[in-house]
Amino acid sequence: MTDREIVELFLARDERGIREAKSRYGKPLRGIARNLGMSEQDAEELENDTYLAAWKSIPPHTPHAYLFSFLAKIMRDLSINRLKESGRQKRSAVWVELTEEMEECLAAPEESPLEAKQLAEAASAFLKTLTVEQRNVFLRRYWYFDSPNAIARQFGMTSGKVRSMLFRIRGKLRVYLQKEGIMS
Repeated sequence: MTDREIVELFLARDERGIREAKSRYGKPLRGIARNLGMSEQDAEELENDTYLAAWKSIPPHTPHAYLFSFLAKIMRDLSINRLKESGRQKRSAVWVELTEEMEECLAAPEESPLEAKQLAEAASAFLKTLTVEQRNVFLRRYWYFDSPNAIARQFGMTSGKVRSMLFRIRGKLRVYLQKEGIMS
């Protein structure tokens, strides 16, 4: 079943849409939560919460062409919120590692909503300057929380190459944000 057909089921309020989405995207969605150190049980609970949130969001959203991205964003946000609520971000090695990697590029989290929007727009524009491979590696690491080893396996690279590529991309991002006046 295509994304368009699944979204049409959601729009028609047909619960088969949830079953089809789960069948097609359940494993990668749970992977987002597991990459943050969540248990399989927590990942399954968050996956179900994701479908509920999607059910409530479709309509007005109609993600015909980007259903996985739509669901992944919901799952990612729910997973991060769960970490924050439980205080586990202090114990999650992945969360600490990702935070430390990006601290050199991004502003402190106490930014205003306007600054956050500007940062998001600049980051999106920056990603368009990267090669497809660089963009995919960056997104797999910082959006889907994949480990460098998992990224290396997925793209047929060594983990050293992935780490080196991410280091260079973060440097480019820092320079880009400085040129845009977002960071000093």
